[in-house]
Amino acid sequence: MFLSLFDIFKPGIGPSSSHTMGPMTAAALFLNDLRGNAEKIPGAGQLAALGASLHGSLAFTGKGHATDRATILGLAGYLPATMDPDAAEEVMARISATKTIEVEGLGTLKFDPGADLVFDYGPPLPGHPNGLILHAYDEAGNPYLTQTYYSVGGGFVVTASELAASLNKADDVPEDGDGDPVPYPFRNAAEMLQMGIMSGKSIAAMKRENELAIDASALDPRIDTIWQAMDSCIERGLRMDGILPGGLNVRRRAKGMRQQLLDETSRNQMHPHSKMDWVSVYAMAVNEENAAGGRVVTSPTNGAAGVVPATLRYYLDHCVGAEKIKVRDFLLTAAAIGGLIKHNASISGAEVGCQGEVGSASAMAAAGLCAVLGGSNEQIENAAEIALEHHLGMTCDPAAGLVQVPCIERNGLGAIKAVTAASLALRGDGQHFMPLDNCIEAMRQTGRDMNEKYKETSLGGLAVNLPEC
Repeated sequence: MFLSLFDIFKPGIGPSSSHTMGPMTAAALFLNDLRGNAEKIPGAGQLAALGASLHGSLAFTGKGHATDRATILGLAGYLPATMDPDAAEEVMARISATKTIEVEGLGTLKFDPGADLVFDYGPPLPGHPNGLILHAYDEAGNPYLTQTYYSVGGGFVVTASELAASLNKADDVPEDGDGDPVPYPFRNAAEMLQMGIMSGKSIAAMKRENELAIDASALDPRIDTIWQAMDSCIERGLRMDGILPGGLNVRRRAKGMRQQLLDETSRNQMHPHSKMDWVSVYAMAVNEENAAGGRVVTSPTNGAAGVVPATLRYYLDHCVGAEKIKVRDFLLTAAAIGGLIKHNASISGAEVGCQGEVGSASAMAAAGLCAVLGGSNEQIENAAEIALEHHLGMTCDPAAGLVQVPCIERNGLGAIKAVTAASLALRGDGQHFMPLDNCIEAMRQTGRDMNEKYKETSLGGLAVNLPEC
């Protein structure tokens, strides 16, 4: 499977790519199966009802991540990239009142949200911590069609059979080419650097040629649209205030912090660290929007959606000589690094903890920033390694299952680490002790060995150490 920039950066809705966007997408795929040629269970009568069960992390943190709501809206035909939040509320109210879902091409099907969507708190399904099973029944309540899906991080969804097939593949599947005719099919950072030496091209240039080999249509305008969506999310977050939903009573802070920084600038009282405060403000603005269920871009996930946009906005607003046209090289470079991490480890908090989300995002952002500041391929790889290395072991322990504490501030710190990592790499010559590939493998091993209660289940860490009030 070719992993495009547009696979890494996908517009969608908050609060979670794996727990919100993924289940919604899975439900839409299930509807397509029902409309298509999928074989129903032998002996089943006419299609009449739907059901769903959430497993593993999707169950334990599903309510805080709005997984139930996302699954229901997916069964109603909504998609993350195009969902109208206002219309969705009306649909949810109608489904709750009528206990039916109107499905295009399938008619009116029975579905009681309180009874037909089950949170299964038992052992997770065998394939992945984020599992859901979708059911269709005939008029007598007999099984009509059943499908198991896994939401594997970043909004990516696979069926149980697809996941099993991918695990059985040989180890020589390239990151940027699984049978796809791409000119630079690097599977790891070492191959990426070697291909750069042989071709004389930058990482961004190689990634660009890979994208064009798969789809040559309007690449630059599509990349520009991704950045516009990211930047618009920052701006929305900087305008909004109030209390975030979910019951923790977390206040939006980005708008007030921005005003403080503007006031200090007008009084010529900027502190030496104020540029880093701007980085945090940009990142927190995005993740406050995400926590409110707003529209964000996976980067590479929703929980880490603020790191890349904040670092890129820092480049444009605060770096001398910044050029807007270099936004494309930033995102191409970041996507190349994100693809390596997803292929060789994971970007799923439920699989490896937050090192796979904010850690991956920080590595991507560091690489992108280093690239647009003139770094060599070796310096870019070094920047990504520095950023990822200093997130190793980071747990995913969201309070109350909400993508708020510690997630919002964690994005600010991830962006600051990205800036620092790029700076450190640019101060060197690209030669360093720990290769990025080894760091990615260390993350994979750390995630494998991490206790399940620290992997997006809200059963340990900060999630169980809350203020008593």
